[in-house]
Amino acid sequence: MASRSFRPDCSSPSRPSRSEPRRSATDYRHANEPVGSVEQIYGGQLVPDLAVSTFRNIDRLFPSRVIAAGKRPRPLPPISRNLEGWVATVNGEPYDLYDYLALNNVTGLLVLHRGNVLFETYQRGNAPDTRWMSMSVAKSVCSTLAGMAIRDGLIPEGLGARVVDYVPLLKGSAYDGVSLRDLLMMASGVAWNETYTDPESDRRSLLRAQVAQAPGGAMAVMAALPRAAEPGRVHNYSTGETQILAELVHAAVNRPLADYLSEKLWQPFGMESDATWWLESAGGIEVGGSGIGATLRDYARFGQFMLEGGKVDGEPLLPDGWMAEATRPTTLADGELVDYGFMWWTAWTPPSRKDRAYAARGIHGQLVYINPAHDIVIAQNAAAPKPKGRIVIDPMAFFDALVAHLDRRPGAASSS
Repeated sequence: MASRSFRPDCSSPSRPSRSEPRRSATDYRHANEPVGSVEQIYGGQLVPDLAVSTFRNIDRLFPSRVIAAGKRPRPLPPISRNLEGWVATVNGEPYDLYDYLALNNVTGLLVLHRGNVLFETYQRGNAPDTRWMSMSVAKSVCSTLAGMAIRDGLIPEGLGARVVDYVPLLKGSAYDGVSLRDLLMMASGVAWNETYTDPESDRRSLLRAQVAQAPGGAMAVMAALPRAAEPGRVHNYSTGETQILAELVHAAVNRPLADYLSEKLWQPFGMESDATWWLESAGGIEVGGSGIGATLRDYARFGQFMLEGGKVDGEPLLPDGWMAEATRPTTLADGELVDYGFMWWTAWTPPSRKDRAYAARGIHGQLVYINPAHDIVIAQNAAAPKPKGRIVIDPMAFFDALVAHLDRRPGAASSS
């Protein structure tokens, strides 16, 4: 699909016409492409073309469950705006859109302004029907499901719920005394090493349990971890804790997370395409920290749901006060402020921090950025070579430049 309202040659295959049927998870044009292994993904050992074909076929790496879409997609109408001159200065160097797409290995970028498509482009053979891996964007989805379960009365203790009451496999472990709030803030106090490329890290141990596809294997890894601090006092990013969250939410809702997500959000909010979600074991629980495969447009719709206050047709799906707490910096028990909410990254650049922006963020360059002050959502797919954060142009700085460009444009009306 050609880029909207910008004239560089960033075209890709045309979007299916409105008369074509919605594509399902079993009707997929990338299905016969070669794929690498999950160990190669986390080890940063995929050549570029193989990385791209792997990242858009992750449902072939593990058993996956379908997140069913409805039959009435939420419209994303295009608007015509001139974005010539959108340039970010990062570390004293100017970068335009051509630089950003190429240097950050971007395979899809979609900008919504007030729910309308301001800009959309696809690269490397991707198109609007391409499903792309979420990586840790799934964490923000999983935490949102926890909020929905609280709103539905399925976790009556709310944020004070004790983890081991819902995940009995962890009784007697370092997770005794850890609350749902601690888990969402990744402040359990349980020791964890998240280094993706270190084969001996806890993250890779969890991955090996997933590869083994043995029911309960992930919780066995988590139950063996030692305590490093008291709950609520230290933030330590842990994908393992999102798997615990998936277990907790599954126990509360008593159904697969993919089904709950479809029922609560994917269908009523009007996601356009079926998505997929990795399973810890065949027929088992979804992988809470990664493994969603969805289209760029549906990632953008998820961001729009958050921008609109977590509501569908004006009805809130999240508890009162959830949005403010989930998307703002966390205050630990000793008063320390951490730029992390309930599995959402809070803004790390001054302009976005002023706008109270926040983002779902995954390795290899996946992003869903929400700027409430300017009514902007940006969804990005990318194929960075290694899961080490080696990104040439800080995406949030580049998004800040877009916001500033819109504010400078003659006749522009800021929604702040």
